[in-house]
Amino acid sequence: MDLTPRTSPDNAPLAPRKRNRKWKYVAMLIVVASAGGIIVTQFLTSAIDFYCNVDEIGVRDGCEANRRLRVQGVVAKDSLKSASGRTSFVMEFNNHSVDVMYEGDPGGIFQECIPVVAHGRLVGDVFEANRIEVKHSNQYEAENPDRIAESKATPCTQLAG
Repeated sequence: MDLTPRTSPDNAPLAPRKRNRKWKYVAMLIVVASAGGIIVTQFLTSAIDFYCNVDEIGVRDGCEANRRLRVQGVVAKDSLKSASGRTSFVMEFNNHSVDVMYEGDPGGIFQECIPVVAHGRLVGDVFEANRIEVKHSNQYEAENPDRIAESKATPCTQLAG
């Protein structure tokens, strides 16, 4: 048995064999695919929050109390309270109401007697919101005139009269 190193035809030693580096590309592909999957899952989770009115919580399909929801209503008169970085208020719609707790200050034009959309989850009897939307866009108003008309039919609208 000859144990001398192999050489090329011109007697130069052969270059060492390159190791198969495909596993690095496979690992990188798995990491990128996993990160992409996590991002898409987070995006889709927030995109599938069901849109409900206060009076539909626990009544309409998709508005079950144990899931994330976007709830529309009007901030009840004399219900707005802020303390220790938390804002609480009562949201009303069609003679139904729900207590809302929001971590932080919604800011902007947030005030009593205006329509709002709260994103969050019902925990017990309190809707714990992590996002508050105050003003509907013109596109939303054009696509949902019935919801806007219903939200304005509250005791707060009688203040002007």
